[in-house]
Amino acid sequence: MSMQTFLLNGTSVTVDVNPDVRLLWVIRDMLGVTGPKYGCGINVCKACTSHINGKAFNPCSVRVGDIKPTDEVTTIEGLPATVGKDLHPMQEAWLEFDVAQCGYCQPGQIMAAVAKVKAARAAGHEIGDADFDEIRNVCRCGTYNRIREAITAGAKNM
Repeated sequence: MSMQTFLLNGTSVTVDVNPDVRLLWVIRDMLGVTGPKYGCGINVCKACTSHINGKAFNPCSVRVGDIKPTDEVTTIEGLPATVGKDLHPMQEAWLEFDVAQCGYCQPGQIMAAVAKVKAARAAGHEIGDADFDEIRNVCRCGTYNRIREAITAGAKNM
């Protein structure tokens, strides 16, 4: 066991854990932040998608020992604080377009969408079909059309 420190949703956290433990388990089981969902544990379904230093990543595939004390991990719980509101514009769009059915994948979907919009803008364009096709989060309920509509609307308000 060793002390692992990083920033989680704007707050420095330290846990005493084996460095080989996946970050998802540290976030959920040790720190009680349950927005990132466990789906597959092998970086395929993307239910746990969160941000590290502003970019999408999947904490189920990252060892906590690989996280630096200066790394900023943001989960769906911390997303609104990134814009200083009660809800992030992407979360508002999700509600407006009634995207969720079971809701299990939605935190990861939203986090992936926010990161993809930012990446598209950094590349000098607005999000489009090619960008949507790169979002690989699995939705077992199949609400992909509503997801695309909500991403388009949410992006306009970001």
